[in-house]
Parts: sequence; C-alpha cells; structure tokens
Amino acid sequence: MKTRLLPLPLLLLALHTGAETVEVGRFSAADLEGWHSKSFVGHSRYELRRDAGQLVLHASSRSAASGLYREIEIDLDRTPLLAWSWKVANLIDTPDERSKAGDDYPARIYVVFSGGLAFWRTRAINYVWSSRQPAGSEWPNAFAANARMIAVRGGSADVGQWVHECRDVRADYRRLFAAEPGPVDAVALMTDTDNTGLEASAWYGDIRFESDDGDCP
Repeated sequence: MKTRLLPLPLLLLALHTGAETVEVGRFSAADLEGWHSKSFVGHSRYELRRDAGQLVLHASSRSAASGLYREIEIDLDRTPLLAWSWKVANLIDTPDERSKAGDDYPARIYVVFSGGLAFWRTRAINYVWSSRQPAGSEWPNAFAANARMIAVRGGSADVGQWVHECRDVRADYRRLFAAEPGPVDAVALMTDTDNTGLEASAWYGDIRFESDDGDCP
C-alpha cells in the first residue's frame, strides 16, 4: 500500500474529508472518551501533548507493555480504509521481531475482530513500525496464533518525521486469513518494550475509518 510523507497540519486536514468516516481517535480534539488502558507488563505512558502545533497522543515505554484500546464496531463493507498518522523518536534494538524475545515496537495499531461466541477465533491485524523488518513484511505474531503483523514502516528512514498511513483493512484481512472479515470490534495502540527491556517514544495522530472514496493515498 502506497504511503507518503506530509507535514502534520496537512495530515490532519487530510483526515477531514466529505467521504463517509468513522472517528476512532480524535486526539486533536483532546477527546479520549471510550479509550481504556490494558497492561500486559508494567505501564507505558500515554498523554495528550502538542507537537508541530497540533494536539496528539504521546507514548513512552521503558521495559513495559501496556496499550490503549477502544471498543467500536466498524463495518468494513462501508468503511474499509484505516487512516492515521504517527511519528517515532527511535527504533528498538531488538534481536528478532518475529520471536517472543524481540516482539517490541516503538508504535503499533491493532485492529481486532471477535469470533463472537467462538472466542478462540478472535483475530487481530497489527500494523507496526518495525525496527528490523522492511516495510511490507508480514508474519505471524510470536505470542498469538490468530494475530498477524504487517510492517507499515521499516527501518530508520522516517524516524522523527510525521507520516500519514492508509490501509485497506478488508483487503489485508482477506489476504492474511483467506476469509471474509466480520465487523471490527476494537482498535488499540501500543508502544511496548517489555521483551527487550529498552525504551521507546512515539506520537499518534487522529485515527479513523473511511469509505473507499476517502482521501487515502
């Protein structure tokens, strides 16, 4: 999926078009309603801050893995495109992100699909800023058999820059799981360093789902 670099004000403007949209994270409006914390190991820190003149969500982690999640139902037949912006301050010196010892990321966004009563079928796509894998790489999550990883960004080329991303979640699900997706049940974000014991810092801009005619590159 093609991506492009934009100044932060243009990133936020690009997320406000006439296409059908579902707002997931409105950090620029200081809105954290519906977002909840989930800790796996310790606590990463999340707080609203200004960066480049805009209000965004800042995340920092030191030997910790906790994230923020929002339960929200998304019909991918209506709004299949996930758009967001993010920036990382540093990469993580991980041995291998495909292993449990190296499953740390300066920034990641989860899209969660529930199996309903068949809870063991719960699936997730992790869109990550990878420290080791090249952009476009895909692999199974080291801890969860039903989760798949996609390196949207890879390496140091864009570190310290705001980047606008857009993914066709419906198409990604079909390719990764060889099945049709049901509705999205939750979206989460996490900056985590519990496995490597290192530090990472990242910023997240607004997050939304858009229809096929949305303003995605």
